[in-house]
Amino acid sequence: MKSVSVHKILGVITARGGSKGIPRKNIKELKGEPLIAYTIKAAQESGIFDRIILSTDDAEIAEVAKKYGVEVPFMRPAELAQDNTPHLPVMQHAVSWLKDNEDYCPDAVMLLQPTAPLRQVQHIKEAVNLFLKSGADSVVGVAETPGHFSPYWAVVEGSGGWARLFFSGEPVFKRITRRQNFPKKTYHHNGAIYLFKTDLLFIEPEPNFYGDKVAIYPMEEEYSINIDGFDDWILAENVLNRLAK
Repeated sequence: MKSVSVHKILGVITARGGSKGIPRKNIKELKGEPLIAYTIKAAQESGIFDRIILSTDDAEIAEVAKKYGVEVPFMRPAELAQDNTPHLPVMQHAVSWLKDNEDYCPDAVMLLQPTAPLRQVQHIKEAVNLFLKSGADSVVGVAETPGHFSPYWAVVEGSGGWARLFFSGEPVFKRITRRQNFPKKTYHHNGAIYLFKTDLLFIEPEPNFYGDKVAIYPMEEEYSINIDGFDDWILAENVLNRLAK
């Protein structure tokens, strides 16, 4: 594997103000700390970032982040803080702003979402180590897909409206009956870590933050909770209680 030469890694925490499932989610207290504080502290304690900044459209979130020592060099434009705004233009804006206004150009960027509060310091360090040693364009945090949600058991509507296996297109009775016999493990994105070469954000004809060589960084299920609704919030509280013992 070819190693990657990286001198500056920028950490970007993204937190908009208009969360719907849990109002004001990013600064709502989870076990006595604002949700965003868990991501901030893990990033700071990892020691691997050249800079850690916040991209937000919300003044209150910005003030909370500043209290925890995070830079807020700009306020995100409202058009990049909508319910349906993808992360790509948000990251392009952050990197472009730093280049245009501060002449700052990182070699790589890690997107850190506050909704993954159980991401630990070692996860960040190990993901960066994988990135540097593997020669990957990017590293993505993942969790193993539970057996009952495995794509090996997934079905789609085939010709005539009849169900067929997603992978093979064969009749449903031909499915693998025991998950222990699945050919390979499958994973899903857990939202905890996205680390990528900065240039990918502006590569033509298709800017992205994956590239062709994507390394996966598997994380245990309890560290992969991504808070969307109140059920996820309760799960996160339970895990934090266990970790505190």
